[in-house]
Amino acid sequence: MESRKTGKLGEANPGPSPVLWTEMGNTLGLAPMGALPRRSPRREEPLPNPGSFDELHRLCKDVFPAQMEGVKLVVNKVLSSHFQVAHTVHMSALGLPGYHLHAAYAGDWQLSPTEVFPTVVGDMDSSGSLNAQVLLLLAERLRAKAVFQTQQAKFLTWQFDGEYRGDDYTATLTLGNPDLIGESVIMVAHFLQSLTHRLVLGGELVYHRRPGEEGAILTLAGKYSALHWVATLNVGSGGAHASYYHRANEQVQVGVEFEANTRLQDTTFSFGYHLTLPQANMVFRGLVDSNWCVGAVLEKKMPPLPVTLALGAFLNHWRNRFHCGFSITVG
Repeated sequence: MESRKTGKLGEANPGPSPVLWTEMGNTLGLAPMGALPRRSPRREEPLPNPGSFDELHRLCKDVFPAQMEGVKLVVNKVLSSHFQVAHTVHMSALGLPGYHLHAAYAGDWQLSPTEVFPTVVGDMDSSGSLNAQVLLLLAERLRAKAVFQTQQAKFLTWQFDGEYRGDDYTATLTLGNPDLIGESVIMVAHFLQSLTHRLVLGGELVYHRRPGEEGAILTLAGKYSALHWVATLNVGSGGAHASYYHRANEQVQVGVEFEANTRLQDTTFSFGYHLTLPQANMVFRGLVDSNWCVGAVLEKKMPPLPVTLALGAFLNHWRNRFHCGFSITVG
């Protein structure tokens, strides 16, 4: 004889056990298990673009102070929403005084707060030497850059870049000093791929050719980005370059950099820190490296005046060299 399970004495269980739906402790009703709402499947967010190969170590490098020597005066002037100029006068005990005229033009197509197309930048010194860059957006994902450098009336460098940015990858091809008559060229290919939202892998291939000489160097690269830190590594036959960036809080940032060059048989280890004091309108950067070199730069803004003062000092204990600098930036 077949037996039946009962919920209460004398009552047969009609089916699946009822479930009590409650919200904030209030009973809403009873429903069978099959009537419970199901969670919709989570949609995976698309992988981000990894950016340019040249920007892999940018966060760490921005922590370190820039070298300063002598006295510098910089006057910036915004002529319009598209055009601005800057005048720089530099006096140093290591060389003759110099003057630089810097001009920049920015177009109407702005992709991000730091990317505006087309962009033309030029810098000329008192001897007539020119450094110029032209940035163009050929298509929605295709960018082009041309770089020219002259020394008085002689061309030193001309370089052409093409960069394609996909949804989760970036491919770049660079031609440096192409000379069809002399049969010489430098070609650099970069590729970066986002494997996850935190991990980026890629590589660099450098090929150079000139009469009697030809060669190539392959470098692999990887970058891992966490919430408060970024670790980057480049390894190849020419050496290795590793960096670590950590943001402790809104005021303190630190960076560690390691570089090894197999051709020069040289290895350098550097530690830098960046301290921001918003209440005092001050920024302090410092560094210590394995070559017994220490340095620091202090920047102070003077509101409401558009003036920034900077004072820097660097000391190399190994070579017994010391130099300091002071700069005033207006505008």
